[in-house]
Amino acid sequence: MQETNSKAASLKGRFFTYLYNERADLSLEKASRWLTGELKTVYGAEQVSISCYYSSSVPLLPYFMASTSPDQAVPSDAEGSRELFKAGSERKHGKSRFMIGGPHEEWFAVLEMTGGHDGEELSETGRICTEFLYFCRSAEINMISSRKHGSLYKLTESFHSAMDKDQVLAELINALQSMYGAFLFYLFLSHDNDSRLKLPTKDLYFDEQGSADTAMEAFLTGAIRMDRSQPDKVHVYVPLKGRQGVYGVLEVIADKNHPIKESEIEFIMMLANAAGNAMENAQLYQQSRKLIDDLRLINETSHQLNKNLPLKDTMKFLAERVIHSFNAREAGFYYRNSSGTDQLLPGSTGFFITPEADSYLSFVLSKIENEREGIFIGNLPAQGFSNGIYQCLMAVPMMENGQLRGYAIALHEKPYHFTFETFKLLQSLIHHSTLALSNSMLREELEALVKTDNLTKLYSRNYLNERIRHSMNEDRHGVFILIDIDNFKNINDTYGHQIGDDVLIQVGNIIKSSIREKDVGARWGGEELAIYLPQADPEIGICVAHRVLERVRSTTSPRVTISCGVSAWEAEEDDTPKMLFLRADRALYQAKSNGKNQVIVQNRIAK
Repeated sequence: MQETNSKAASLKGRFFTYLYNERADLSLEKASRWLTGELKTVYGAEQVSISCYYSSSVPLLPYFMASTSPDQAVPSDAEGSRELFKAGSERKHGKSRFMIGGPHEEWFAVLEMTGGHDGEELSETGRICTEFLYFCRSAEINMISSRKHGSLYKLTESFHSAMDKDQVLAELINALQSMYGAFLFYLFLSHDNDSRLKLPTKDLYFDEQGSADTAMEAFLTGAIRMDRSQPDKVHVYVPLKGRQGVYGVLEVIADKNHPIKESEIEFIMMLANAAGNAMENAQLYQQSRKLIDDLRLINETSHQLNKNLPLKDTMKFLAERVIHSFNAREAGFYYRNSSGTDQLLPGSTGFFITPEADSYLSFVLSKIENEREGIFIGNLPAQGFSNGIYQCLMAVPMMENGQLRGYAIALHEKPYHFTFETFKLLQSLIHHSTLALSNSMLREELEALVKTDNLTKLYSRNYLNERIRHSMNEDRHGVFILIDIDNFKNINDTYGHQIGDDVLIQVGNIIKSSIREKDVGARWGGEELAIYLPQADPEIGICVAHRVLERVRSTTSPRVTISCGVSAWEAEEDDTPKMLFLRADRALYQAKSNGKNQVIVQNRIAK
């Protein structure tokens, strides 16, 4: 007995020395491996082993075994481990085995010694070894808990510094995979999640088969759920929960060889809650940024539209905004003029001048004219429309005083490309833009009335004068052509004034088709018309005058002829618009005096 106490006292002394020297890392597995060697030395045993288990509720396969013999086989349930649950210890054939802890606790171990001691030593050895290993396990748990809470603090800080949901999820998965390499982790997220990162995700939806139902239950209840339907695996579903809702579900899969403990579930739940709160903050931040961007878009657009810009510039700006802000593939804007015709406004993409656009326009008009409401269709083929490549559509009417003044259309080939929030923003944008667009259209119409002759649709004389004055200040040269319809009084007397007006319209159309876009065709007064060619020399002016003269002579009905007087100016000479007009008028007078139906350049006949 005295020798037994001496061995126990020696073993205790070694325990204190180990605890002091290894105080930074008192893991149970490390302590067990050290203990087998010490037991063999102190008691002179032939072989010592310690097999550690999680609990008796799982198959009795140790999650680690420490042994002085590297070739010792892993014990199985058949070797009698369950008999120890009742007796606590046993001695057979020179081999002693005793329990450390109990099968209903978080963990227990079986210590086995072969030779080197008697039965009287067994209970005392078991008691002091149990105290030693329990102390080491307690220290290990405290150390793990401290590390976990430190990790939790750092991760929470990292979560909340990342104002991006994808980044939060990526950090959560990376942290869990590094801490629990034996488990599998997946994220159940809703269909509208469009992660830019490669995360282990699954869609969150109702499923009649298996685990997705449990995931949905965790999502709806906001509580942890477990699925033990598979014999060799356990699925744990932890909701990613914030203060205002649940944003997804974390799935943890553990197998029978690496069972998940309650403490691990609790820690994973704390991580999931931290991630859920961070996701909520990130979502609120992104929503606030989106709201600010939307308000800025509406404000900038309204500010731009109120600048009284030309309609072309206004619509170009609005189209660019819609395409850029909504990532639309096509954008079209239509305005209903006073005659009830829908006019395609400048700035619209080229698709809307093609025949392929007609089916979309008919589809939109049939709904907007009846309902006077916007249209948002995420999947056109699902609505029975399959006449084109574009599958996602938004259309918003331009309403003013209860009247339909036009509409805007945005298209994309990808189904569900536009969101409902995008649609509401387009509605708000068009609502704020409609009045400005109407004012811009009215201003354009008034300007057109002021600078356009109502009969021939050529420019007015005042507008022509302004263009010539501007050209003489900015350009280097130019040509003025004054035109008179020969014997026009006879046309009115013979056919009547209505036919006379028609002749004026015919000649005006010939002039418009014979000049460049930057040239100016105008009605000078009565049956006199005029053309101004900026940045043109006299030879070009003579060619244009002859072209108009020949077309009038050959295409008008009833047949008429014209006389033309041509004058030119150069920047090097001292000239004025009045002098330019006077020279052309004299040339025209000379053409009339010489027999009409000809072109005169200032004071000479053009051959």
